[in-house]
Amino acid sequence: MKELLRAVKFTLFSASAGLIEMGAFALLNELLRLPYWLSYLLALVLSVLWNFTLNRKFTFQSAANVPRAMLKVAAYYAVFTPLSTWLEHRLTVDLGWNEYLVTAVNMVLNFVTEFLYQRFFVFGGTIDTRPPKNAPK
Repeated sequence: MKELLRAVKFTLFSASAGLIEMGAFALLNELLRLPYWLSYLLALVLSVLWNFTLNRKFTFQSAANVPRAMLKVAAYYAVFTPLSTWLEHRLTVDLGWNEYLVTAVNMVLNFVTEFLYQRFFVFGGTIDTRPPKNAPK
């Protein structure tokens, strides 16, 4: 039951991060007319920061060293971002797919792989180690 609740929390926080990513992408792509890849990259970074912060605190309730955990997440994105940026370019520019559809596809890929990565690698050994809010220090 606890893992199901954890998965639900991750899903809800990821959905909120997805809204931030799509909103930022729309703003950067449509209003500021930044290059597509830059709009995607900046929107992704904003959503990652949001998602990491909420999931560390509420989903995984981890007392893990924040810089170390963030470096692990950065390592994930050092692989995911170039691959997803390449996929975005290939599908939108080369094959003519809709930019928003491709962004949504990448968001689903990101959701599934990031949950597994954070659950078992980033926070795996430190899940539920954050002291309660009113615990003595």
